[in-house]
Amino acid sequence: MSFDSIPVVDIADLGSPDPAAHAAVIRRLRDAAEQVGFLYVTGHGIPGETIAGVRQAALDFFALPAARKMEVYIGHSRNHRGYVPEGEEVSAGGTPDAKEAFDLSIDLPADDPDYLSGNPLLGPNQWPRDLPGFGENVAAYYEATFAVGHRLLRGFSEALGLPPDHLSQFVTKPPSQLRLIHYPYNAAASDRPGMGAHTDYEVFTLLLPTASGLEVMNGLGEWIDAPLMPGAFVINIGDMLEVWSNGTFAATSHRVRRVTQERYSFPLFFACDYGTSVEPLAPFVSQERPAAYPPIQAGEHLFAQTAQTFQYLKRRIASGEISLPEQSVALSSFGQAARHTPSSSSRPT
Repeated sequence: MSFDSIPVVDIADLGSPDPAAHAAVIRRLRDAAEQVGFLYVTGHGIPGETIAGVRQAALDFFALPAARKMEVYIGHSRNHRGYVPEGEEVSAGGTPDAKEAFDLSIDLPADDPDYLSGNPLLGPNQWPRDLPGFGENVAAYYEATFAVGHRLLRGFSEALGLPPDHLSQFVTKPPSQLRLIHYPYNAAASDRPGMGAHTDYEVFTLLLPTASGLEVMNGLGEWIDAPLMPGAFVINIGDMLEVWSNGTFAATSHRVRRVTQERYSFPLFFACDYGTSVEPLAPFVSQERPAAYPPIQAGEHLFAQTAQTFQYLKRRIASGEISLPEQSVALSSFGQAARHTPSSSSRPT
């Protein structure tokens, strides 16, 4: 894990009828996931106009007056959807993130049974009013990127030596969140993070940034720059894939440093179904290598990490309106940052 650069994997031949070409992609995915936990993905096939559409949607939304954006404040929702003002998120280091965002996920109807039963991450999106093309452009990008995520899920499954559809059974109605993130221009930017060190709580993440700033921690605790590669997705392994593989694939700690230029990013956090019980799979557990992780309920883990990050959810916890799931772990309990600061893995208070 003492890497000093991020590998590039072209997935155009993933699923190719040519077995050798397909196998070559699987091998590169496995090497990147085992040795780094981060990779660039090219050959994904998402049209340029779809990417341009979500970028324009972000430009239009974040240019709105603050009062307009706050009409869809995330704290107005019951299922974590909407506008995230700067300072709303506080990562494990305790410093508010220097960014604003718009969060959405699978757009379910208001009569969806999971939403009606009080699920904290499933239900309808909260859309801004009177913003032509916004919903259509964002939904098109979500659908296209989610489809690439399904291809990658099959690829990672094979890279672990499992049947290609083995992990797909856990992805039928997932709370896979898409974020439109805006890091404002800051001429006086220092080396302080714009977003603190963390791993991602889901299976893996597909990120499309518009500028540099992303940094990845290697196994020596060193921060490695992930330079911008136009048109490529940045993929990182998440907590659930680390657990399933019993640490064979590592969730890699990363952060966004403050940069002088304005920066937008569009991460889609590819999740498994809320109720999925995730634990090391049998092929990765033996007498010589016992299970290193207890079973984790995927949705509860995702919600617990979210609730420890967002100020509006912390207020709801403090008031007794909601509570953390019983088996919650502290922020940054996975990845290299946790290994270099072991105390971070204790249960939150």
